[in-house]
Order: sequence, then C-alpha cells, then structure tokens
Amino acid sequence: MIAAVFALMVAAAPVEESGTVRFVPVGDQHDVPERYRLSERTFDWRMKPLRTLLDGQVEVFAVTFPSPVESPAPENNTVHAEYYRPAGAGPFPAVIVLDITGGDQKLSRIIATALAQNKIAGLFVQMAYYGPRRPPGSKLRLLSADIPHSIAAVTQTVLDCRFAAAWLAARPEVDAKRIGILGTSLGSFISCLAGEMDRRISRVAILLGGGGLVDAFYDHPLAKPYTRAFEAVGGSKEHVKRLLAPVDPITKAENLRDRPVLMINARLDEIVPPSASIALWEALGKPKIVWYDTTHYGAALIFPFALKHVVEHFGAK
Repeated sequence: MIAAVFALMVAAAPVEESGTVRFVPVGDQHDVPERYRLSERTFDWRMKPLRTLLDGQVEVFAVTFPSPVESPAPENNTVHAEYYRPAGAGPFPAVIVLDITGGDQKLSRIIATALAQNKIAGLFVQMAYYGPRRPPGSKLRLLSADIPHSIAAVTQTVLDCRFAAAWLAARPEVDAKRIGILGTSLGSFISCLAGEMDRRISRVAILLGGGGLVDAFYDHPLAKPYTRAFEAVGGSKEHVKRLLAPVDPITKAENLRDRPVLMINARLDEIVPPSASIALWEALGKPKIVWYDTTHYGAALIFPFALKHVVEHFGAK
C-alpha cells in the first residue's frame, strides 16, 4: 500500500522538461517594422519545477530559452521566465506577464498566480537587463539616458516575447489560439508593442500605460535628468520623437484594432499622464478602458478589482 502511494506521488510530481520549438511567424509580417521581424527558426528551451501553490492548484516552473537577439551582455542573452501552470489537462488560455519599471517581481508573480488560479496559464517573462539578465554588479537597465541602448533593449524584449508566445503555443496544455500578453507601467508599453508585432498574440491588456511617449514625458519632472543630458549634446524634442517612434506603441497601434484590448488606467496618474492613455486608446480604436480615481502608485489599492477585469478579459472565448 505504501509503495503504491509513493509511486502515485512520484508520478504526479512536476518533472524537468526540455525541448525545441520551431518559431514560424504568423502572416507575412508586411505590417511589422523591420526591427521587430523574425524569420522562421528553431530554439531550445528548458523548464525546471520551482514550487506548487494553492494546495496543488498551480505548479510553477523556471523556464529559460535563448533570446533571438545577441546583446553585448552575455547574461542578457538568455531569457528567464516563470511559468504558472494550472492543474488539469487544459487546453488553457495563456498570458505573457511583464513587470513594472522598478519592480521586485512580486506584482508579476501575483498576477500570474491569479491567472493560473482561474485556469489561465501565466508566463512571467523577465525583460531585458532585469533580474538574472543583468550582469552581476552592473548598473545596466532597460531604460537609461542612453537612448540607443534603451531602444535596443525594448526591441529585444519585444522579440523575446515573440519567442515566448511561440513557446506557449507549443505547450500541450495551452490553447494556441488564446495567447495573450499583459504588462503594467513600463511593461504595458512593451506588451502593447509585442501585440502589435505578433499576430500569434490574440489579446492584450495594458495596465497604467499610454502612448505618444515624447509628448507625454519629455517635459515631465522625472524625465528632466535625461532630457537635459540629451540637450547638452545638441538633441531636441523633435529629434527624440523621431528616435523613439519605433518603440512608441502609438506608432503601429492600428495593428491591434482587430483584436480585443483591455486598458486599465488611473485618472490621477502622476507617472503616465491620462492624456497619454487617451492618445493610445484613440489610436487603438477605443477598446474597453477602465478608469480608477487613483494615482499611479495608489493603483496598488485597487489592484484586486483590476484583476477581476483582467481575468474576465483573458478568460473570454
């Protein structure tokens, strides 16, 4: 009897997996700017069990695969993710989750757990130069006063998300036609961009985000250290507009007009001005938008209510 119970426990325990995914772009990519295009190719991946949550309702795995971009930092060229897999055979919808600017990763883990608890697989993907992708002791960040570096890091993260979507689509427990992406604050800009560049992503959620980046942020007090540094070497607002157009989600917003998009924004947002949120909302064709009477950081207090909208959005058929 004891031997039989032990055998069942071993059989049910999460196991390490590895394999190869063939990335095939959906469509001819004619509406995708060159920097975001990916050709057909294969990549290897590895998945290791980390922990089990909620009395076995959710299994969490560490997932790694190579970035399609080779940056100067070797550590940054491996994508690290955490996969929150619901119990059961599926097929489940699945969502890529992206973090906030200065996050300690708690928020993304909470979101991924809530999704999986509601039978939606969550894949929390570390953005370029985040977490284990930042070289030890380095001050490298995704965003910095070095505009070319920031543009390259955003581009790399978008392409990483395209690989992540292909990885999810290849999972036997995932419904390949119901893959979404969600980001909060900084992650919201990249989630919108990734949705615009990959038609494999069928739904997008933009939390505390917006578009028209230069108009919204150039004169913002928090941006002053960066804009002063840029102007000191001869730069201007119009120059920055041209430079940042490729990473501004408003530039190719029309690519998402035929897919369900959810926006959740704060009326008193001191980081992402409501005008930027409205500009993106209009460019996207005025999808569903939910406003809360709070600030950017105060949004933490209403997050449980926002999560209800998120689960309904990604759980819908």
